[in-house]
Amino acid sequence: MGHRVSVTDFIRLSLELNLFFLRIMKEHSLFLEAGFLPNDSNLARQADQFKERFNDLLRQTVSLANGNVSSVVLSSGEVVTDKTLRAEQKTIELSGIPIDTELTLEELELMPGSPDPSLETAVANLNQQAIALTQELIQFKTRILNQVLNCTLFTFNFPLLIDHIRREAILFVEQLQRLQRREQVNLTQEIIAEKAFWDRIMKEHAQFISHLLDPTEVALINTADEFADLFTLLQNKVQRVDENIIARLLLGCLIREETRATREIRDFKATATEGLLACQIRSIIIPLLGDHVLREANHFLRILTNPRSLL
Repeated sequence: MGHRVSVTDFIRLSLELNLFFLRIMKEHSLFLEAGFLPNDSNLARQADQFKERFNDLLRQTVSLANGNVSSVVLSSGEVVTDKTLRAEQKTIELSGIPIDTELTLEELELMPGSPDPSLETAVANLNQQAIALTQELIQFKTRILNQVLNCTLFTFNFPLLIDHIRREAILFVEQLQRLQRREQVNLTQEIIAEKAFWDRIMKEHAQFISHLLDPTEVALINTADEFADLFTLLQNKVQRVDENIIARLLLGCLIREETRATREIRDFKATATEGLLACQIRSIIIPLLGDHVLREANHFLRILTNPRSLL
């Protein structure tokens, strides 16, 4: 049994994790909702209910987080970006699906500070609610994926995308459960695990972007394909590091390489999101998906450039 996380670290880490992932889960629900055909209006309705329930938990998190989280996370661009509000507004306009943009404005106003120890019970309760709701969403995603694979359901979301968002939900639950046990992470092991997970996610983002762009967008497709190859390469490298203790000495070098690649894909996603918002890119990418994958790159980049923020 390792060290236990202190009360203030428990509060900070929990709120930071929820700020990032509850919004991600809310948006997954929206992407699922937007992908169904009229035949499956019942599934669309269920997805919308998930979206609203995650929004309620995110709202609770935002009110608890103000003055109780680190500036590192708030300034990373993983909670909200300078594009989130515009991406939401355009997505509402295009889809007719309601989104709570007031909450986004509140998130943009969040201030950092030292965690208040008296929030421990409230935060533990929030974590418990987030675990329960996310486990429900995992079941929903699993059901949808199985139906798609059995050809009993059609959706405009790729099977890999449904599998991809399910993996993110599983990671969120695992990290929340670890916090609930007050378990201190082993930093080296955690960096390797995060890297292995997010390398695959970044690779798949590049693949999704490539396949959702119009076939005429040749230059952007080529760039996306290059990113997919790059992150495949990095993903394979970390698997070797994990198996070999001596190779851990190479971890520092690998992290530098990783940071450069993640910064590059982050910039590509930022440019692409602006291009979508300015109607300069032909695609079937809903604008909020652009900002969503941008935030995930920012989250990974924060972990790489500031690993101690995980403690």
